Amino acid sequence: MTTYSQLPGRRLSPHAVGVGLRSPHYQSALENEDLARSLKPDFVEVHAENFFARGGISTHLLAQVREKYALSIHGTSLGLGSYAGISPTHLNSIKNLNARVEPHLFSDHAAFTFAEMNGLSIHSGDLLPVELTEKSIATFEANINKVQDTLGRTILLENICTYVPASLFSTQSDDYSEPEFLAEICKRTGCGLLIDLNNLVVNAVNEQEKRIDHYTYNWLSQIPPQYVGEYHLAGCALVKPGEIMVDDHSEEISQPVWDAYEQALTLIGPRPTLLEWDTQLPSWEKLLLEASKIREFAQQALHHE
Repeated sequence: MTTYSQLPGRRLSPHAVGVGLRSPHYQSALENEDLARSLKPDFVEVHAENFFARGGISTHLLAQVREKYALSIHGTSLGLGSYAGISPTHLNSIKNLNARVEPHLFSDHAAFTFAEMNGLSIHSGDLLPVELTEKSIATFEANINKVQDTLGRTILLENICTYVPASLFSTQSDDYSEPEFLAEICKRTGCGLLIDLNNLVVNAVNEQEKRIDHYTYNWLSQIPPQYVGEYHLAGCALVKPGEIMVDDHSEEISQPVWDAYEQALTLIGPRPTLLEWDTQLPSWEKLLLEASKIREFAQQALHHE
């Protein structure tokens, strides 16, 4: 295992708060200079696959964003848990993008997306859950090492939502709990974790846990703090008991997510934290006001430890 780090001199403060930058907000993010300094995000996150072009308007836009904000790149399609391996074409695009903008953070998901069918590499179009087994860890190890060797830097691995019981997609008994599984990947590869706290809450709801706070506390308490590099916070549409909750990033942060964030701050400590909001987007000003609540919440939670 080769040991990498974030780019020298380009670390985010553990107290940094950022927002996901989506296309309806591009103009506001680049042109609005009238907001109070306290509302300016410490960083913004964009999705890697939207900026693979090596020329044209998207390249120009990202360069402008990069001049104004610290930047996090979030991938959605590497398929780090895919037994079929990493697509060389996709990885090359990720490499070119990272070299071009040198983001403060780069992350992708603990999921599989690629499979081989009839000799062809097929993309699922979604983030699919993996078996929590030794075989799966070996796959992550090979794929993450390949990505980190190609990029010459540490990446962050995000926990995902699942919408079906593990017994429906697992062919054998799991060898690890999910947090043990993710920690073992970090141990073997040197990568870090991006803990999406809304994903934890969604999974607790879908597994019909009676005490969501117990579920999130137990999960977070199994994670060695040294592996955690970032948090994601979000909200999603509420559901009735027994219904499936979907991680649609359409609402303000829910109370269970705030509770999980307080647990994370206590058990793990402050880390760069991103507000995700992808559907039913508010105005740019509203988004920044919601992000400011994260900063205030963290300050109060850490002060009262």
